[in-house]
Amino acid sequence: MSHRLTSYFWNSTALRSRSVSDIVLSGTVDVPQPPARLMADWERDIAETLFLEPGDVEPLPLARARMRWPDHKRCVQAMSEWTEALGLKDVLASSDIALMACRGARYHHDGEQYGSAAFCNLFVSEDKGLDVHFPGTGHRIPLARGTVLMFDTAQPHAVIRRGASGFDAEDFAAGRDCSQLFLTWELPIDNADVARALRIEFDIDPSTASRLNDEQVWLDGARASVCPESGRWRAAG
Repeated sequence: MSHRLTSYFWNSTALRSRSVSDIVLSGTVDVPQPPARLMADWERDIAETLFLEPGDVEPLPLARARMRWPDHKRCVQAMSEWTEALGLKDVLASSDIALMACRGARYHHDGEQYGSAAFCNLFVSEDKGLDVHFPGTGHRIPLARGTVLMFDTAQPHAVIRRGASGFDAEDFAAGRDCSQLFLTWELPIDNADVARALRIEFDIDPSTASRLNDEQVWLDGARASVCPESGRWRAAG
């Protein structure tokens, strides 16, 4: 990467610095389609409870879904086998899991809330002509049922229309079937196997970490944010 990114993340009661990985691990696992009635309930929740607008990403109740999703365990097992093949051993079993829904996703990074984690996602919706795009690395991954991803939370990403050059809310206008549902795990970034898989370097700027009060991502020595339409880095504030 041509620019130096640094994540400052909480480690117990202190902030710690680390590199931001440009590695995006992806693949496909064999998981069955969720039951039609459950999918219909999810779509109703998206429309009537979450009120998802273009670009929104929000959680759905996983505990309720588990009761009506006989293949949920099969999904978790498929993800566990994929991560184990990457050398992650049993880290998935001890990590937090959530069910998420999105109607596309604007370009963003999650390093100011989840700097201490890597995301591991399993998509359970059908192919709707959408991609996950990582503008800083060049990765562009088609989303379909069984698509799996593991990436650094501080790396900018978005869900955009296939073929688009950026996020456009019109691509996710009302009436279009463009919602995506996925299971996501928060893997501890300081787990030795996770750090090795993403090639994370720790304590690269301890002096700055010692004087900050919250999680941040810096680019070339200054706090930075991401343009939600293009994914380009810009000065924070």
